[in-house]
Amino acid sequence: MDLRAIAMGLTFALMWSSAFTSARIIVADASPLFSLAMRFLISGLIGVMIARAMGQSWRLTPAQWKATVIFGICQNALYLGLNFVAMQWVGASVAAIIASTMPLLVALASLLIFRETIRPLGIAGLVAGVAGVALIMGTRISAGVDLLGIALCGLGVLALTTATLALRGATSGGNFMMVVGLQMLIGSAVLFPAALLFETIRVEPSLPLVLAFAYTTVVPGLMATFIWVVLLNRIGAVRAATFHFLNPVFGVAIASLLLGESLGMLDLIGVGVVTLGILAVQLSRQPNATPARPVGSFAAQQD
Repeated sequence: MDLRAIAMGLTFALMWSSAFTSARIIVADASPLFSLAMRFLISGLIGVMIARAMGQSWRLTPAQWKATVIFGICQNALYLGLNFVAMQWVGASVAAIIASTMPLLVALASLLIFRETIRPLGIAGLVAGVAGVALIMGTRISAGVDLLGIALCGLGVLALTTATLALRGATSGGNFMMVVGLQMLIGSAVLFPAALLFETIRVEPSLPLVLAFAYTTVVPGLMATFIWVVLLNRIGAVRAATFHFLNPVFGVAIASLLLGESLGMLDLIGVGVVTLGILAVQLSRQPNATPARPVGSFAAQQD
């Protein structure tokens, strides 16, 4: 993994983790599904316009179209939609911790569905990750955290896992910004009807709402997603997912800094255990050293 990939991974992790805090600010003054649908509409249109200015085409390959549709529905409509709704009742730090278990679920799915082997370090990481989440959730449940919000976050991370596995098919063939823009428009198309059906649309204008909405639209929305798609293409899904081990730390730190969310000692221990578990799982799934292949070969970058 080269220095450019490392820099991209760190930048993505910071941007991605910050989205939970900005979402928490947004849902305080606006209905969650409607605000998210508007965000995706704006981000998607901007993304498509940027892609066209870059000379990219919306004539994607069949594999890209399939994965883009699945990604738009699973990540944007389901994962983020469920998290936006849940954050009316749970804190940004809790949502970030639950979402950060995605690499553990990806590893588990790879083991059960794709029959990939997992090393002892990976098994230890899975056990540690589950134990860390159980520790955090145990303290939260005993403190009276909203169980519906926890359940929605859990369903959301399952959808994110599906989206991550599906995106493997959209990383070849170029047109990365076009892929980003189109999957956001797909998410918007799903969320607008859901907002009309399931919530009373409200918008209470405020400076925090405007700033959080603008930030979420541009940074975690366009920039982070674009970096993630390029990173997947550059180093493959397994190596790229390693950077998710930073999300519990970044997510908790940002929520604490900007929202004043406090964590107890058991919470901090749980975050540390989850972080180490995710890192162990991803390190165990790194491919063994192989003879050098052409640098420009896409196949040489895959796992």
